[in-house]
Amino acid sequence: MAAITEARPAPVAETGRERVAAGQTDQPLAQFLTFTLSGELFAIGILSVKEIIEYHRLTEVPMMPESVRGVINLRGAAVPVLDLQARFGRPAATVGKRTCIVIVEIEAGSDRQVVGMIVDAVDEVIEIAASEILPPPSLGTRIRADFIRGMGKIKGRFVIVLDADRIFSRETMAAVVQLSALDG
Repeated sequence: MAAITEARPAPVAETGRERVAAGQTDQPLAQFLTFTLSGELFAIGILSVKEIIEYHRLTEVPMMPESVRGVINLRGAAVPVLDLQARFGRPAATVGKRTCIVIVEIEAGSDRQVVGMIVDAVDEVIEIAASEILPPPSLGTRIRADFIRGMGKIKGRFVIVLDADRIFSRETMAAVVQLSALDG
């Protein structure tokens, strides 16, 4: 009698490193820090991330755009802190136990500017091959498409890969640069 074998799907690699090891891609991997905002998973290029700090009280600065929540003293420098929720046109972030400030360096004209971004929680660092980052969808996102670098998929879940340099408007960045000039 012939043996009946059950067809089983091949195991699916879950991370970029596993896909490279399995020979499924020869694309270079990029690393991203993932974080959540209102239950949605976002990512930002790890090379722009300088550090992650626990949320603590901000010093409010009058006459700033709504998305600029205030400043923090980071090793003697006044660092502006921006609320991504407000920048995306959502209600301001609610501070919880896992709320963090992600310190990033972004382009502000011809200069680089250090800013903090309030996020609900930081998740992990992931690796995604460049070929696996899909273009931003034209419909269906609750943030402007020009803020999105692309869409990635990790462990069966979509992650919105943000373009840190495009998130902040010229008006916001002008206010941030002005605020930093007062510190220097």
